[in-house]
Amino acid sequence: MIEVRGLSVRFPRAEGPVLRGVDLDVADGERVLLLGPSGSGKSTLLRVLAGIVPQTVDADVWGSVRVAGAPVVVDPARPGGTDPGQAPGVTDVPTLARRVATLTQNPADQLCLPTVRDEVAFALENRAVPAEQIGPRVHAALTSVGAGHLADRRTSELSGGEGQRVALAAALVADPEVLLLDEPTALLDPVGARDVADAVRSAGARTSVLIEHRLDELGELPARLVVLDAHGGVRADGATAVVVLDEARALAAEGVWLPLAAELRAAGVTSLDALAPDAGPGAPGAALPRTTAAPLLRAHGLGVRRGTRTVLDGVSLDVHAGRVTAVLGLNGSGKSTLLHALAGLLPGGPDAGTVTGARVGMVFQQPEHQLLTRTVRDEVAYGPRRARLPDVDGRVERALREHVLDGLADHDPFRLSGGQQRRLSLAAMAVCDHEVLVADEPTFGQDRRTTRATARALTALAREGRGVVLVTHDLRLAGLVADDVLVLHAGRVLAHGPAEAVLADDDVLARAGLRLPPLLAAWRTTGLPLRPLLEALDARTAGSPAAQPERVA
Repeated sequence: MIEVRGLSVRFPRAEGPVLRGVDLDVADGERVLLLGPSGSGKSTLLRVLAGIVPQTVDADVWGSVRVAGAPVVVDPARPGGTDPGQAPGVTDVPTLARRVATLTQNPADQLCLPTVRDEVAFALENRAVPAEQIGPRVHAALTSVGAGHLADRRTSELSGGEGQRVALAAALVADPEVLLLDEPTALLDPVGARDVADAVRSAGARTSVLIEHRLDELGELPARLVVLDAHGGVRADGATAVVVLDEARALAAEGVWLPLAAELRAAGVTSLDALAPDAGPGAPGAALPRTTAAPLLRAHGLGVRRGTRTVLDGVSLDVHAGRVTAVLGLNGSGKSTLLHALAGLLPGGPDAGTVTGARVGMVFQQPEHQLLTRTVRDEVAYGPRRARLPDVDGRVERALREHVLDGLADHDPFRLSGGQQRRLSLAAMAVCDHEVLVADEPTFGQDRRTTRATARALTALAREGRGVVLVTHDLRLAGLVADDVLVLHAGRVLAHGPAEAVLADDDVLARAGLRLPPLLAAWRTTGLPLRPLLEALDARTAGSPAAQPERVA
């Protein structure tokens, strides 16, 4: 069904290929999990399989690729600057799209019609499916991904996670022969991630290639695993259960997320209890006590409505210097809207309540929305230069190192991988002197190594005396960096308190619809403090390797 021979890809102005000599065969009906560190070329490989690279995204491509019997890349491929879609025998993207469905890393890129129902029906209408069949098929596709209740919503009003469900439904509805899925659960809450994984598994005998980081939340993994290395080549290809255990330590050191059993093997332990000497009471990394000082930023009684729907209802939050607050909740619970309210970015302001205090810098859920320049270095320097801050060059170099971007300083921000763009948007905002930073899903698309770098950067901002508020579905990240956790449910505050206490509260988790990942569920049985335990596990699993330069992906 998929045949790749000697595939190499190099983007304009890149120092070298992002993919190097990739060979891959995927049989009809086979499901493949694709892993690799950030910048290893995973998303690029999927874009080649979909025909997007090089037909609509300029690149030099060598090798040959066939998907569902259709030639996608013909060797020798034409170099960038020509029109590969006109190369003899190459299948163009519109034709290929009738057989191959692609879910990109950012679902907002794929939603173009006014309502959810119209969006999912569009593929069927393009195929001239009889009108009487379209409604039932749209309903079935939305229901399969837990989005049936969104059918009449406007796509412009969807949260990131809701948009991800709808984009997947639109991909599934036409029964494609091949599914290419780039982190389909990245913006979903834990329950939604499991729902979507179940929907993909039950989608008939389709061939699929899946990029995913949240392995423990997917339930049953695809039987076959392909791992790309940091240079864009195939590092491993085999049975998932065998590869993740046999290669556990090497994969963890390269930044690949692993299921809990493999992570423990990489750490050289059989249970979390074995980490007690490094993570017991008094270990470094424990959360700071709550402060009684005046807050840097105060939100009181915030209310936001969208038409007849209440998005926020009476939400209050104090943001203190030196503390990190994680905002948790199901998709659509109002988390991103709260951040926009704190940053003063709601059109017309909130419908009720007030926000007073410090200036706020915001990192958006879609990082490309705040990219302005043509190089990574200039992007990080843009804010400090505009604000006439001292030592701009020094600030920029430090930010590039802290966010694992120093090897990409001269690259085009719009050619970066999704994870690299996300770190860039965080670096560009952190380098400014905002007293409060709010970040929406700052580790989306990150591998293990770059997630740790982001976590260190966020905690460093707090140690500098800033207040940090982040929205995340990654409960492990919340346990690692947050001093406090605020849980939203249907636009209201369900709980707000010390991170460890909230994450250990079964009643709060159940009422919020949150599910602990296996690692945090196992932590609950140890009696050990959470943050030191996570620090100890990370140290034992991968040590503290020097950051390696990344490449454009």
